[in-house]
Amino acid sequence: MLANLSAPVRQYLLVTGNYWAFTLTDGALRMLVVLHFYSLGYSGLAIAMLFLFYEIFGVITNLVGGWLGARIGLNNTMNIGLLLQILALGMLLLPAEYLIVPWVMAAQALSGIAKDLNKMSAKSSIKLLVADSAQSTLFKWVAMLTGSKNALKGIGFFVGGLLLSVYGFQRAILLMLLMLLAVWLISLWRLKTDLGKAKHKAKFKDLLSKSRAINVLSGARLLLFAARDVWFVIALPLTLASQFGWSHWAVGSFLALWVIGYGAVQSIAPALSSKNRLPDGRTLTLWALLLCAIPAAIAIALQQNWHSELVLLAGLLLFGAVFAVNSSLHSYMIVRFANSDGVSLDVGFYYMANAMGRLLGTVLSGWVYQQAGLAACLWISSALLVATVLVSALLPKQQA
Repeated sequence: MLANLSAPVRQYLLVTGNYWAFTLTDGALRMLVVLHFYSLGYSGLAIAMLFLFYEIFGVITNLVGGWLGARIGLNNTMNIGLLLQILALGMLLLPAEYLIVPWVMAAQALSGIAKDLNKMSAKSSIKLLVADSAQSTLFKWVAMLTGSKNALKGIGFFVGGLLLSVYGFQRAILLMLLMLLAVWLISLWRLKTDLGKAKHKAKFKDLLSKSRAINVLSGARLLLFAARDVWFVIALPLTLASQFGWSHWAVGSFLALWVIGYGAVQSIAPALSSKNRLPDGRTLTLWALLLCAIPAAIAIALQQNWHSELVLLAGLLLFGAVFAVNSSLHSYMIVRFANSDGVSLDVGFYYMANAMGRLLGTVLSGWVYQQAGLAACLWISSALLVATVLVSALLPKQQA
């Protein structure tokens, strides 16, 4: 069956398979680090700092990685990303007494570079497979790629919690390293060259997008993901563990199911967000507006001690569903707006903004949770979502 597909499609399927394998280890590693270092007595802010370089280098990687992909091909950026993740996992195999904060931060920096090289490669590739006239197909393909990736990330959360409970931190890391090493070797063997190379030689001046639509969309993406991560990354799992007494297994399992459901909703976003009409700036603004009140409502319930655990879980599910549609719409629109020649330049710039949003949200999540608790994180999330609406309103109201 694969032999009947065109060469570019077969290459894209290989890139996607690599992306899925990487995503599984990335989700598991995040859950392992959060829960393991919390069990060692680290504060919320200290745990957030472990991910500081992960997010900072994600910002840099998306910007430079887009230029690199346009010059050397997306197959090479994918393989480099897989290798760096293997090295990052290897760094965490040291005995516990040597896993000091700077060392773990350095390992997370490598992991952040690896993750964004993989994401940029996979998201850029899909632009090359669909004709500009087939935008409905592009929307569906992007939604499926984005949704399946997040479902696997959720499974990774589950795997991380399970491996930590059954094997402990070091053995769990070793198992993931061996699995990813096998994937990397297959990738070196099967992936071909030239996928995504720009016809013109990309220059450093091409790194910053000159499209107003992409700049505005990138700003909205930054705010959107900061609004999610300010309460989801650190504050939420630590609240479930400390305030409600959930075990590592329970926290990992619930967040895994949440992200899997989130990915499933992303996959069907074309059916939920539009009826025979392609999304535009108006669509994005309306869905961001729907999201604004949810964190504020959860914060009020927590501050009033009104069925706190039940409201938090129900609110998280509702937030996840609406956020998933927002994210899927964004993922389609950046691929739609990106220039086909050297697509990774525009996609890399956009996901640089995404990484900046995650960085902001992660740092705020640890610091605000330590200072004022989960409710304060939720209020900040709501404020960031209002800003997302205002920026999204500047996008074109119809597709060009």
